[in-house]
Amino acid sequence: MKNLGILLSGRGSNFEAIARAVAAGEIPAKIALVVSNRAEAAGLERARALGLPALCIPSKGKPREAFDREVIEALKTRGVEYVCLAGFMRVLGPDLVREFPNRILNIHPALLPSFPGTDAQKQALDYGVRFTGCTVHLVDEGVDTGPIILQAAVPVFDDDTEETLSARILEQEHRIYPEAVKLLVEGQIEVKGRRVRLNKGAAAASGRSPAP
Repeated sequence: MKNLGILLSGRGSNFEAIARAVAAGEIPAKIALVVSNRAEAAGLERARALGLPALCIPSKGKPREAFDREVIEALKTRGVEYVCLAGFMRVLGPDLVREFPNRILNIHPALLPSFPGTDAQKQALDYGVRFTGCTVHLVDEGVDTGPIILQAAVPVFDDDTEETLSARILEQEHRIYPEAVKLLVEGQIEVKGRRVRLNKGAAAASGRSPAP
């Protein structure tokens, strides 16, 4: 059984989607630790309510390197093998990324490489695109630049606001993030440069075409 670590900063709705999939046996792993850099994060309380180990490691006023070292120590103490970012509002430093190479996942509310960074929904509306969506990707040392595992598209309507568009995207986030976690912990993906290849069984289940 693989051990997952969750990093979050807020409500943690994607954490809850992953936790439901784990509890249902859809992801062959257990959540070994939930970490937040904010003591008031609702996701921490939700984790505790689910009986999961939950820890606050404050980031305010700390150098990034010092914070990352604390996070690495906490994750390794719990035997974490894979890390999922669930609304974690900090850029990971190189030490943390290198500690878990190709084993850190993030979900971004846009179809990367379009609209990276913050306010992705606002960026999409301002640009006038007709479709946007969400992307699950591996985390590298850049910002929203890692190899893409899964994406889902949603339409952008003329009367959309940031709130309505965000809600539509979030529904898809909750669908594809657990699926991507499952693929990763089952060893169903192979990374070659920027390309992520799924094996034939995983590709069929995800609706993607397998690599030749």
